[in-house]
Amino acid sequence: MANGSRLAAWEFFGAELRRRREDMGLSQAQLGALVFVSGTYIGQFEQAIRKPQMDLAIRFDEILKTDGIFKRLCMGLINDRRYAEYFAKAAELEALATKICEFAHALIPGLLQTEEYARAITVATNPLATEEYIADKVDGRMERSSILKDATRPVYWAILHENVLRIPVGGPAAMARQLDHIAALVRARTVMVQILPYSAGAYSVMTGDLRLMEFDDAPPTAYTEAVYSGNLLDDPAVVKHAYAAYDLLRAAALSPEASLTLIESAAEDHRRCASTT
Repeated sequence: MANGSRLAAWEFFGAELRRRREDMGLSQAQLGALVFVSGTYIGQFEQAIRKPQMDLAIRFDEILKTDGIFKRLCMGLINDRRYAEYFAKAAELEALATKICEFAHALIPGLLQTEEYARAITVATNPLATEEYIADKVDGRMERSSILKDATRPVYWAILHENVLRIPVGGPAAMARQLDHIAALVRARTVMVQILPYSAGAYSVMTGDLRLMEFDDAPPTAYTEAVYSGNLLDDPAVVKHAYAAYDLLRAAALSPEASLTLIESAAEDHRRCASTT
């Protein structure tokens, strides 16, 4: 499903939710109380600012007596083949998070990727795929990153290993533009980014990437990812351990100011390399 049509579908979901709610004579706050979220969240669902999870769609059907329409709509929208099956639930939660903290050891996280970078990664992992398949995957990545443009965007903090800055994904010119993009987001105070330098040596999360997500109306979760696999973790003890590991990464990383300097320096290195090839 193309990016624009998915947005239109979520807008339809929101408009239908508002119509059914008003037909029942319920305010946003009243409906929210019945399904255990705030009235503000109901308003954001109705405006397609936030996307409800499946269990919430089912509760809408029960309360509003809609014969499963919201479950069917939600099922079609979240069953998105642009995301790997193991990542689909994490992508769904990402859109609801109020705070996201990520660590990446080899690739720039999806929320920070340019279209050029995302395409290079997708082609590298699917060298024989059709252009339509590649475009769908890249569209999905770009749609995810749009949450950083929303007025209700989550607090976003990323720690990137220096490896991430040095691998010229898409070629040195594309990589320079990618790092310029991150630097611009940092300077606009849209995101916080720290770099874990090579000099830090061993670090607390050496077996894969880590993402921590916090929510207004739900406990925090952790998501870890390795090759062709991902784990969404909600056990409180495990999540607490993941937060402790992330705190150790923060302590070992460069300051935000020094990190920005390194990002911009790496961008210049890639530009120089591009100019000589």
